Amino acid sequence: MFYDTVSNAHGLAHDPFKAIVAPRQIGWIGTKGRDGSLNLSPYSFFNAVSDRPKIVMFSSSGRKDTLRNATETGVFSVNYVSADLVAAMNASSIAVPYGTDEFALAGLTPVMGRLVEAPFVGEAYAVLECRVTEIHTLKTIDGTDSDSHAVFGQVVAIHLDERVIRDGRFDVALARPVTRLGYMDYAEVQPVFELLRPKPPIGGDQP
Repeated sequence: MFYDTVSNAHGLAHDPFKAIVAPRQIGWIGTKGRDGSLNLSPYSFFNAVSDRPKIVMFSSSGRKDTLRNATETGVFSVNYVSADLVAAMNASSIAVPYGTDEFALAGLTPVMGRLVEAPFVGEAYAVLECRVTEIHTLKTIDGTDSDSHAVFGQVVAIHLDERVIRDGRFDVALARPVTRLGYMDYAEVQPVFELLRPKPPIGGDQP
């Protein structure tokens, strides 16, 4: 089958786009409002985009509370969604009025960052403390603004639970990350396997 995304006439029960670009790690973003309120929300459009410096990005469809807080305060946290925190992550996704504490709704422990004034999930196996570097309203091919807003942040500190460190590595098999698929589908990353890059021939070009 074939269809163009302008008409989006795929003829299927549901749009397959997000199921094709999958799995995606969940950006579980913690922020604090100027009024002191705490916010925690999961975002399915999230990824690391640079290692030097360490930069992550999440995209908000619409001007949601997380975007407002990150814009006003310039900081946010990213919390690792492991299999044992899936129910809490889902509970924090509920649409509630601004100022509602999703940490409390989900039964989670808010901990304030050491280097940034943003709360993080005390129960998470890993946490990234981030400072906003750029916020962009995404544009369409004809140059008009969309209602999607990409927030980029540099990771300034990392928290790791020592229970998921093995042989000097953050062990994904122990941490059991959960990823977002299309529709209402999620997946746990199992099994984990190692794949080494091929070695170039002697005298060949180095990558």
